[in-house]
Amino acid sequence: QVQLTESGGGLVQAGGSLRLSCVAFESGWSYSRYTMGWFRQAPGKERTFVASIESGGRTLYADSVKGRFTISGDNAKKTVYLQMDNLKPDDTAVYYCVKDFNRHRGSNPDNYEHWGQGTQVTVSS
Repeated sequence: QVQLTESGGGLVQAGGSLRLSCVAFESGWSYSRYTMGWFRQAPGKERTFVASIESGGRTLYADSVKGRFTISGDNAKKTVYLQMDNLKPDDTAVYYCVKDFNRHRGSNPDNYEHWGQGTQVTVSS
């Protein structure tokens, strides 16, 4: 019913910026409630929460990205964005877009039903 496609990853220098996009291609009826967000996973590391946004506009950020990353959404386009500023080498990871048809899904990856394939972000020092 849902396919998530990420884009916008790439290679940047420390201190640079990237903007990730995630488009949700959905079939069937539409849902009024959802949480969409981003996780990331570095090689040899566990996946970690980055940010999320709910259908009502509420946002949540991991402490490690507060003040540097901004999540936003466009309901009409069924798209979420992650603006990443002041990137650090520790931000290097594959970034995954996620969606669940409920609110308050938070930082637990098990709460999200749908996952994208990921986009690579590499930050050099």
